[in-house]
Amino acid sequence: MKVLITGGAGYIGSTTAKALEQAGHTPVVLDSLLTGPRAFVRDRIFYEGDIADRGLLEQVTREHPDIECTIHMAARIVVPESVAHPYDYYRDNVVKSLTLFDQLLAMGRPRIVFSSSASVYAPVESFVVDETSPVDPRSPYARTKLMMEHVLNDMAAATDLRAIVLRYFNPIGSDPDLASGVYTREPSHVLGQMTLAALGRRPAFQVTGTDLPTRDGTGIRDYVHVWDLAQAHVAAVERFDAALAAESAPSTILNVGTGHGVTVRELLGIFEEVFGRSVPAVDVPPRPGDAVGAYANVEKAREVLGWSSSRTVSEGVDAALAWMRRRRRVLGYD
Repeated sequence: MKVLITGGAGYIGSTTAKALEQAGHTPVVLDSLLTGPRAFVRDRIFYEGDIADRGLLEQVTREHPDIECTIHMAARIVVPESVAHPYDYYRDNVVKSLTLFDQLLAMGRPRIVFSSSASVYAPVESFVVDETSPVDPRSPYARTKLMMEHVLNDMAAATDLRAIVLRYFNPIGSDPDLASGVYTREPSHVLGQMTLAALGRRPAFQVTGTDLPTRDGTGIRDYVHVWDLAQAHVAAVERFDAALAAESAPSTILNVGTGHGVTVRELLGIFEEVFGRSVPAVDVPPRPGDAVGAYANVEKAREVLGWSSSRTVSEGVDAALAWMRRRRRVLGYD
């Protein structure tokens, strides 16, 4: 089938496009290139533009009437930036997504797989969360994701729109062939910062928050390999109708993670083992919008989609390092 991917020039979007191709599907990429690099689009069908451009969306559908599903990934995603510039996040992640959903519905393209985030969850004592766990988003970024979950739930209840919401935990690694990976020059996520410090591009890795209620005082996350995450999207597209039928609902939410929690200090230890030497590190206070973290109960995704992760954190670290050594050849910068 043909699948529209908004944000398909991004890190996760381009990896998912490749996974769809390998499964026999045809991705159609829509991206403004505000952040995602043109190089990641490669030779795929591509439209450069805004997700809220109704005329462009009509053109895409007219030229590809066999699009059967939309994977909506396009969004601003940097937590500290969302705290500093909330308007940009609510405009792009909420207002423009509303327009996209309305237009897709008007064009008779009601199937949507939506990229949400584990950052919507409230802290829980056990740190493990399932899809019914309480939510309490702590940043404007996280609040935009939860808002759009509510929008999709309400629209699905009232219209023909249908939605599978994937709550991502923490993607790491790269495309298996090192064709794409993290592209920002100064990645804000923990593994990107760790890699920059290891390769001498930052003086030290900053451990943000050391007195949190975890086993070693540092934040806890569920690090899922981006290729596994991409495979979850393939499963969601291929089993879309069956998944919703199994739930007897017009929309559903699924955690996408490994089911295992790793603290920042534990991740640093894994990284150093893979890297082969120590990484300079300093303890600093938490960043604005940072959460203690959680890891996923993934039973529902296994039951509904037949999907589970297969790659380890060590494999993700190794792939991330390999990509950072290669990305100058792909993107023209370290």
